Amino acid sequence: MWRLFFLLTLFVLTGNSQAQERALKVRNKECPSYIYRVTLTDKQNSPYSLERPTRFLSKRSVERRKRQGLPLDSTDLPVTPKYVRQIESLNVNILGTSRWNNTVLVQMKDTNELSRIRQIGCVRNCRKVWQAPDSIEPTALKTKYEEHFKEWDSVATTPYGRADSQIRTLNGQRLHDINCMGEGMMIAVLDGGFKNVNRIPAFEKVDIRGTRDFVYPASPSIYYEIDHGTKVLSTMAIQETHYYIGTAPKASYWLLRCEDAHSEQEVEEDYWAMAAEFADSVGCDLINSSLGYNNFDKGHESHQLWQLDGHSTFISRSASLVAKKGMILINSAGNSGMGPWKKLTFPADAEDCLTVGAVTDLLTHAPFSSIGPTQDGRVKPDIVAIGSPATIVTGRGTVAQDMGTSFAAPIICGLTACLWQALPDKTALEIMELVRETGSNKQHPDNITGYGVPNFWRAYMIGNVDSGEWRVNHGK
Repeated sequence: MWRLFFLLTLFVLTGNSQAQERALKVRNKECPSYIYRVTLTDKQNSPYSLERPTRFLSKRSVERRKRQGLPLDSTDLPVTPKYVRQIESLNVNILGTSRWNNTVLVQMKDTNELSRIRQIGCVRNCRKVWQAPDSIEPTALKTKYEEHFKEWDSVATTPYGRADSQIRTLNGQRLHDINCMGEGMMIAVLDGGFKNVNRIPAFEKVDIRGTRDFVYPASPSIYYEIDHGTKVLSTMAIQETHYYIGTAPKASYWLLRCEDAHSEQEVEEDYWAMAAEFADSVGCDLINSSLGYNNFDKGHESHQLWQLDGHSTFISRSASLVAKKGMILINSAGNSGMGPWKKLTFPADAEDCLTVGAVTDLLTHAPFSSIGPTQDGRVKPDIVAIGSPATIVTGRGTVAQDMGTSFAAPIICGLTACLWQALPDKTALEIMELVRETGSNKQHPDNITGYGVPNFWRAYMIGNVDSGEWRVNHGK
């Protein structure tokens, strides 16, 4: 009981500290403004074809599919440009498109334009997914940061420093010992902001390939926004010996903002889909998503428990396609375990992804960690890792502890990248299955911790034997 009391107190204090940093609300200059998801009927009259995929996908993306024997299909084709131009001609702003869902995201000041959009022959339906809030709390704020870690954060007995237990409980340091630290793997981090990542010295060694902002209105810089993504990235990417070493410090990263901290509305699912599709197009191997949705702001239709089937919501349908494109999605289970919802948040219910719950440093279930199973009876979460609390690096450049499945997920994501580096002949589905197979609860998976705490070294050993047998059987 005293441990639970301590952790809950830490969680409350962290929340209060964050609240004190927030600016006072100001009038939203975007109001009135609306965003609609326009679903199209088909992809006819397109200048693109599946025979020439490098016109809309990078060479790396195409090769990733070929390596895993995954054919392209109609969901890979971009939305028909002619249809987009027809909609754009009606005095509206096109924010983006989703090729996987064949949708166009449209922003407008006057909803009278809707009737004209609905009359276009290629339009199937329109759904309101965002309405500008009257007032907002400014999030794009510069924050001071520390130039160096504190001396007392150094741990002389281990190169991993304060992050030691996070990797050793998963036996991931063994992969690092054979120089599998994510090199050659590309990870997309989908989040709400990466405050000071471009300024904190500990991130200088991180191979950041680029950034994109999918949120409307766009931020002046994703590096001014909230530091949730900073903390997430730190668990994988930082390499400061004796202070902090993440789980995949030699991987490369794309930082993609798709979470709007100003409000909680369904449009964030569209942003998420666009970010995931971008990650696919540039050739990312893995996606880390420490995001989840179920309850939207007043006036918007929230999700229901019956929808937890991997396909009933826009975001989960999108997430269920990720593995079909040859990528691995690692998604946090959610932190609703102690609230009225209790269950996974979307898209943690997606098919063919690794949903990660949180455990304490004693490897017992963290009470806030969302539970499964899915509505159609699949085991969720798939696995668990330390997240109550996890050790992270904040947007102020300090080593700290924070709680949430948000941090358990990237710890797993980094090591999954290392495992795939070590077993490059495996498909996304095979790598995910290896991770589940080595879980501490694999004999009796449940809806609390899933298959349990995975053992990444054992996953490598099993996968290495399987690969060797495959080569013998195929004369290689």
